[in-house]
Amino acid sequence: MEETMEEEKEPSEAGAGAETEPEENGTEEEKEPAETELELEILMNFRALYDYLLRHSYSSAAGILGSCFGVAGILLFLSHRHVLYLIMGLVILFYLPVELARRAKLTMLTNPVFKKPLRYRFSADGIEVAQGEDRSFVGWDGCTKAVSTKKSIILYTGKNNACVFPREQITGGAETLISVLASHMEAKRVKIKY
Repeated sequence: MEETMEEEKEPSEAGAGAETEPEENGTEEEKEPAETELELEILMNFRALYDYLLRHSYSSAAGILGSCFGVAGILLFLSHRHVLYLIMGLVILFYLPVELARRAKLTMLTNPVFKKPLRYRFSADGIEVAQGEDRSFVGWDGCTKAVSTKKSIILYTGKNNACVFPREQITGGAETLISVLASHMEAKRVKIKY
């Protein structure tokens, strides 16, 4: 899982007037950035990353189909008593969670993004993500959906890109973040259970 955001784009020459307001003396001054509604500092950990990978994998067609094949193998064992069906079913059912745990551990060890906290700033314009000197921005229209697990709030910014917010690290509790997301995203895109 990579936490990637669209880079903040500089206004074009044609659009520069929309971003600035002229002063009385004829010079232009940039508009104030939108007021911050919420700021979070998140340090990704293995549990939150593994939780995201499980949720992402088992909500896809491939994850659901794989689980069905695993259960079918166990049911075939129960009806035919061939050990091969049991082995096949157990391997299919347990391979994905074990592989996802391995992938989460490897990602935590090798991805430099997860070594330092990410700072999220939520405003009326969108979400700014900062880590050290690096900054990126995604507007609310770039947020495709928000979902939850027992451990995290997950905000998708693309099919395979997401921001993961472990519930224990959300300042003010998960309800604070959920209310900010719900106020800026379409209701059908916010699929969060408290």
